[in-house]
Order: sequence, then C-alpha cells, then structure tokens
Amino acid sequence: MRILLTNDDGIHAPGIEALHGAIRDLGQVVTIAPADVQSATSHGITFHTPLLVEEVSPNAHMRGYAVEGRPADCVKLGLRRIWPDLFGDGQLPDVVISGMNSGANVGINVIYSGTVGAAVESAFLGVPAIAVSLHMGGGVPHWRRAAEIARHAIDQVLHHRIDPHTVININVPRTHTADAPMPRIKVVTMNTAAGIDNYERRVSPDGRPYYWPNGNGMEFFHTREGTDVEALNERFITVTPLQYDLTDYHRIQAWRERLA
Repeated sequence: MRILLTNDDGIHAPGIEALHGAIRDLGQVVTIAPADVQSATSHGITFHTPLLVEEVSPNAHMRGYAVEGRPADCVKLGLRRIWPDLFGDGQLPDVVISGMNSGANVGINVIYSGTVGAAVESAFLGVPAIAVSLHMGGGVPHWRRAAEIARHAIDQVLHHRIDPHTVININVPRTHTADAPMPRIKVVTMNTAAGIDNYERRVSPDGRPYYWPNGNGMEFFHTREGTDVEALNERFITVTPLQYDLTDYHRIQAWRERLA
C-alpha cells in the first residue's frame, strides 16, 4: 500500500510525526505537508505565489516534502506532480491520510478545517482520504498512544473497500497516558449548530481597536443526539463519512418550480 500523509499543523508538528510512526508499517508512506501551521485554512489553495518545496527529515524515520502552501495545496501538488515524479505518470497513492490534527474537527469545525480540506481535495482527485484529529484539553496529550488509537480506527476503515471519492473523518477522544484504554468506534453524523464563540474588543497602543477571537471551538448552540460532538464528548472514536457535493437536493425541485 502507498500512502500520502499530510496535515494542517505543519510537517514538524507532533501529531503528524506520531501518526507517521503508527502507520508506517502499512506500506510506503510519503509525507507532503505544509512547511508551517495552516490551521483553519479550510479548502484554500494558492494561485498567485509559487509553491516552494523542500525535502526535510523531521526525525530519523520520517522524511518528506515541506510545501510553502496550504493543506489542499499539498495534496493537489502531491497528486498532480510530486507523486508522478516519484512513481511514474498515472500513478496515485492508495489512500491519503490527513492528520493527526491538534484539536477535534467535529461539528461545524469540519467546514473550517485544513485537515479535512486536504482530505476533500484528495477525494476530488479520485483518491480516498481519511482525516484524523485529536480532541485536546484536560492535560498534555500523549501523542503516541493517540496515534495508536487512530491506527486502530484507520485499520477498521481500510478493512472495507472504499470508493475513490470517499472522505472519512475520524476524531480520537482526549488521550493523556500511554495506557489509555482503546475507545469504541461510533459512526455518527456531523453536528450542524453554530459554535458559541465571539470576539473580544481590545485597543492597540496607538488607539486603534482590534478584535481577538475567543472560545474553545468545542461549544455549540446545541448538540443533536447521535452526532459527532456528542459521541466525542462521550469518549468514542467518531467516524463520519463526508461528501463534497454541496447541492441541497431537498430544495432543488422547489427552486426549479419557483424559477421556471
């Protein structure tokens, strides 16, 4: 199996190093990730500046390509150019894995997530993708154990045939110790309530106002039963299949009739 590994926290982040260590025996892993932090960049891509690329070695076991761009750039460039340069024209990885993100990507945060954006870019281009994130808070994360838990979920997903345009979003509950128990997996829908966050107004030394975002990203106006937010707070591994077709099929006929 050949795997393209990416993230949005940057190629030197602890999450991608831990996940690389957990999956490297699955096959050949090629890491193509942002050179620095690109959190909450969603599905943004770069048009007007060049994508500088450097080969780096974050640790003894992991080599990869640091891209001066966003997560979706890394996947788009990786699949369109770097991968063919490595393996030959027409070649693609078997799967793209994006993560492990420092922070959960559940609920409406999925829309903002660069981790998920990278996975969606892969599915656009016909390679199934898995996004992996870790719920933070309550102590220092134990990255290696969290990656082992993520690997368990990845194995369960890859045990089944998945369509080339599939996106699977996995979230690992808070993990603080090397002996943290293996959580159960729950397949859930995405919570769609807006987050409870705002902006704190401050004043700069020269008298100009500015606004600082506040909130922890995991508080929502409501949490529906059976959703990713509920399950993750109950310490399940959450698995949510996503789609990138944003068409509202429930309303399309009504609009056809209105605008006929």
